[in-house]
Amino acid sequence: MTIKSSHIMKKILVTGAAGFIGYHLSRLILEEGREVVGLDNMNDYYDPVLKEARLSRLTPYVNFKSVRKDMSDRTAMEELFETEGFDGVINLAAQAGVRYSLINPHSYVDSNLVGFMNVLEGCRHNGIKHLVFASSSSVYGANTRMPFSVHDNVDHPVSIYAATKKANELMAHTYSHLYGLHCTGLRFFTVYGPWGRPDMALFLFTKAILEDRPIDVFNYGRMRRDFTYIDDIVKGVVRVLDKPAEPNPGWTGEAPDPSSSYGPYKLYNIGNNQPVELLRFIEIIEECLGKKARKNLLPMQPGDVPATYANIDDLMRDVGFKPDTTLEEGIPRFIAWYKDYYKV
Repeated sequence: MTIKSSHIMKKILVTGAAGFIGYHLSRLILEEGREVVGLDNMNDYYDPVLKEARLSRLTPYVNFKSVRKDMSDRTAMEELFETEGFDGVINLAAQAGVRYSLINPHSYVDSNLVGFMNVLEGCRHNGIKHLVFASSSSVYGANTRMPFSVHDNVDHPVSIYAATKKANELMAHTYSHLYGLHCTGLRFFTVYGPWGRPDMALFLFTKAILEDRPIDVFNYGRMRRDFTYIDDIVKGVVRVLDKPAEPNPGWTGEAPDPSSSYGPYKLYNIGNNQPVELLRFIEIIEECLGKKARKNLLPMQPGDVPATYANIDDLMRDVGFKPDTTLEEGIPRFIAWYKDYYKV
């Protein structure tokens, strides 16, 4: 196994710090004794009270600073980068959700394209040692070869959300090429766990079952997802953060590898490497709740894909990390949190 040399980042900008992944990641970095500046616009895409509750668990840390600004505000972002002096940046802030992108596509341009450009410019002009940014398994789109590999071409997204994530990868590569900015993109695979997003399946299903309401099960339950537990995700992100992307000396334009470059640029999948059928996912929730779900079996929705499955060979080789939390371990932890938080 080849482990890249480490560069410990002491002061980190985490965008989307009040979000699901951003909260857990910020907490892990703070527990390591590092400094985090957490940026979040606290928008109302989902319940801001949940975001405030996450943030309230970060504010007691003396090495945490909360900044309530919007990434798409160019002047605010320029001032933030100039005054704070970050070592590294982890960009998690984005307009999330595949289905919502069918309803409100413009919000994806503001957050995921304009906002990300402001992050890239901040990194370029302020000597950032490493930019780690969230991509998504959704970039694989119409690809059907399993498991999904970062070495495969991903030019056929099937939602605007996916297209903006693919655009982020391309934008980051350009800055890596032009300015030598060390950039690593992480394609997350169906993240779940305590403090999760209310628009995600685990949250929706748990709430509905407890309230004796039916759940919508798309593709008649035959969807397969590489569900990845939040603790595994954030451990992987921190491992990657301290190992900035390096140029690939074997890269050639005659047979271009999409996952690397002649510049300091790299893409990784972070997934559990164990896809599970949606019906099994629901069974585990039922077992934990001691209640059966009433299922509305529905066809596939536009923008969705039937299966996701991560090839994580590169992640294991380069940073020595592999997610290993099973659904049988992770779902009970979410449900324990849900019952405690909502007092049910």
